[in-house]
Amino acid sequence: MKDLLIITPVKDSLSTAEEAIAKVCASKQTYTYLVYNDFSLKENREKLEKSNGYELINIEDKVNTPPPNYRFTLCDAQKRALNMNAGLLIIESDVFIKENTISSLFEFAKKNTKCGMVAAITTDENKNINFPYKHIKPNGSDAILTSHRLSFCCTLLTLPLLQTLDFELLSDKKDWFDVQISRDSRKLGFENYVLPNVQVLHLPHSSRPWKKLKYTHPVKYYLRKWFSGKDKI
Repeated sequence: MKDLLIITPVKDSLSTAEEAIAKVCASKQTYTYLVYNDFSLKENREKLEKSNGYELINIEDKVNTPPPNYRFTLCDAQKRALNMNAGLLIIESDVFIKENTISSLFEFAKKNTKCGMVAAITTDENKNINFPYKHIKPNGSDAILTSHRLSFCCTLLTLPLLQTLDFELLSDKKDWFDVQISRDSRKLGFENYVLPNVQVLHLPHSSRPWKKLKYTHPVKYYLRKWFSGKDKI
């Protein structure tokens, strides 16, 4: 893996997103950084357009499908990464990375040739492991090989994986693809890792507050998910 493309999908919740983006800009070195604006409100789009340190992709200028447009984001980013001969690092807009997060993930992927995906572990503000890695039990090792899905909170997809797995084949009937891509990575013979010592702060679902019902009122969440047809994995 010779280089790295970093992306952050954004859907409103700009106070959180701006801080998340600023932390990436502060530590991205010379890597290319793209922010995918997924039909944010007009005033938020204008704010994103005034910022620097990244290239802004306004998805509404490309497609007319309602958000979330994660499939478009992944397909577009994959094409760009392949043209750059680069891996793809996804950092969500509700994740605050640290100064060494990007370099730690990049160096691990570069040294482990069988790696398909490698993720930073997510914590809350009290440094407790939180969603989606509550199942992880740190065992003192620097890396945990996992058969669980890797969330895209802060996850690097290596160039060999991007060269092997065509995101255009992802179902357009789904909204999220971390489960599918994690599974496909393993099926193709790659190894997926979580790095317990590379920790990032995760504020779950800041851009889609209704999804927090999953933890506070799960019945309401699943009813809304069912009747609205949203949040399909």
